[in-house]
Amino acid sequence: MTAYDLFLAPFADFGFMRRALVACLCLGLGSGPIGVFLMLRRMSLMGDAMSHAVLPGAAIGYLVAGSLSLTAMGIGGLVAGLSVALLSGAVSRMTVLREDASFASFYLASLALGVLIVSLRGSNIDLLHVLFGTILAIDAPALYQIGAIASLTLVVLAAVYRPLVAECFDPGFLSAVGGRGPAYHVLFLLLVVLNLVASFQALGTLMAVGLMMLPAAVAQLWSRSLPVMMAIAAASAAASGYFGLIASYHLELASGPTIIMTAAAIYTFSILFAPSGLARRFFPRPHLRG
Repeated sequence: MTAYDLFLAPFADFGFMRRALVACLCLGLGSGPIGVFLMLRRMSLMGDAMSHAVLPGAAIGYLVAGSLSLTAMGIGGLVAGLSVALLSGAVSRMTVLREDASFASFYLASLALGVLIVSLRGSNIDLLHVLFGTILAIDAPALYQIGAIASLTLVVLAAVYRPLVAECFDPGFLSAVGGRGPAYHVLFLLLVVLNLVASFQALGTLMAVGLMMLPAAVAQLWSRSLPVMMAIAAASAAASGYFGLIASYHLELASGPTIIMTAAAIYTFSILFAPSGLARRFFPRPHLRG
């Protein structure tokens, strides 16, 4: 098997592989930087909770449309995700529960409700599509919407970059200078939900957060500069999509889980060999004497 047959032929020969690759690249560009900000804000597990919280809305949209329509699932998921985010924030302010505890409670209820809705009105195949996605079935309209969400994410991040960074590292300063921190927090949650919605058809609700958090963790191991971390996260997510699709094609594996496992392999490599990884810690370089 030549290098062309191994790395290029699947995309040259099959349109569905090309569409899946472009979708992965777009998801990486949008989700990677969002994941970096989630980690900096110590909201990594909240991202996972949000991916499950949008399931009821996505399930209703899927059943109403009768297919994996990103528009219908996106509208339903957006409404459900923002509702859970706002409700959990309200509960944490009006009760003794912290925001992460209220998020966990709401996302568990949302996950159960979403599975129940699909199981009552759909089939087992419908449930598998919603939970695990069908990246190889992405059509042109869905691809346009994924690209639009990625573009919107990059534009908004560029516009509110400084306030978001200030809120991550010194929210007190942002509040003191009248920076409207809560408004930026809600805007950031909106971007998180939008990117999770974009990942639905590709990876499903259970793995939608995979291309958001694993590349962000990889980036944190390789750099301490925020712009560099965002670039590494986007590149790592794109590479995971490309090599995951290649592996799933040649080994006849499920594409979505293979993409996430590829991202996990890059993360494992980074744990071992990144500048702050285990290899550098357990096998430090000897100091040269002058």
